Amino acid sequence: MQINLTGRHVDITEPLKGYVDSKFDRLARHFDDVINAHVILSVEKLRQKAEATIHVNGANVFADAVHEDMYAAIDGLIDKLDRQVIKYKEKRQSHRGNGGARAVIEPPPDEGQQP
Repeated sequence: MQINLTGRHVDITEPLKGYVDSKFDRLARHFDDVINAHVILSVEKLRQKAEATIHVNGANVFADAVHEDMYAAIDGLIDKLDRQVIKYKEKRQSHRGNGGARAVIEPPPDEGQQP
């Protein structure tokens, strides 16, 4: 997975980059089809904001999180992305389904008749 990390009004330090990389490994564990991710970390007054767009097969997933601490904002972002990726994965698997087969329901045997 390729991660593009951008900072707005914040310097991207090596520990911050390592933290983001380690957290995105959690997404790769659930879903191998994550192709690339674009993460934007920004500071607006006292708010630390983390937002990301990830591209999976045929869809883009976006999430953002705001907190007073940048590491907590990244944690919230990963939690949101994790839920969305799992939901997308389940949606894809349920559409594959049973291949259009229909269940046949047999009527219950009559109780008054002898076989």
